[in-house]
Amino acid sequence: MSYPFDAALRETLAARCRDFPRLAQDGAGLKHAAVAIALTAAGDGSGEAAFLLTRRAARLRSHPGQWALPGGRCDPGESLEAAALRELSEELGLSPGAGAVLGVLDDYPTRSGYLVAPVVVWLLDAAGLAPNPEEVASVHHIRLDQIAGPNAVTFETIPESDRPVIRLHLDPGGEQAGDHHIHAPTAALIYQLRELAAGRVTRVAHLEQPVFAWR
Repeated sequence: MSYPFDAALRETLAARCRDFPRLAQDGAGLKHAAVAIALTAAGDGSGEAAFLLTRRAARLRSHPGQWALPGGRCDPGESLEAAALRELSEELGLSPGAGAVLGVLDDYPTRSGYLVAPVVVWLLDAAGLAPNPEEVASVHHIRLDQIAGPNAVTFETIPESDRPVIRLHLDPGGEQAGDHHIHAPTAALIYQLRELAAGRVTRVAHLEQPVFAWR
């Protein structure tokens, strides 16, 4: 399946986000957070759409070196959309404005005590990309067509939980080339985006994180 980065794709995704029956949770006892699923041109000459995936800086206290979407905890009184855009600016130097937000997908509760909401953002121009080295080790354009195949996602069982563990298989290219395994919550949020792009509504809050992320 192909996803050309063009006005037709933006219109399609915007409509699907508008119609998406978002499941919000009350978040009792959880800290609210938002991440940006920032869609932009793949930049490899293919004309395909991609989303921005980061590798967290090794010096960070929380989850150093892990794959992540730009995001973080919401400030008091801050909307999910505003939080995602703020984090996108702070981490990657990109400030597309509120009009770039296409919608918000399902809340995902993490084992570490956060309720994460993925905000879908359309980045018409990512030329200003400037990763903050204090937070981001590298940034990668992951094409939507590369996560659309049947082998991109697998589900596993673990003895510690009766919930399936999701594993997303990616090749980010560059110095990070090779098969990388990405787990929930990031993998779950990307998986829901993949399903949305394909015209499907798929829930992901039940997908488990690996045991090493239970903290």
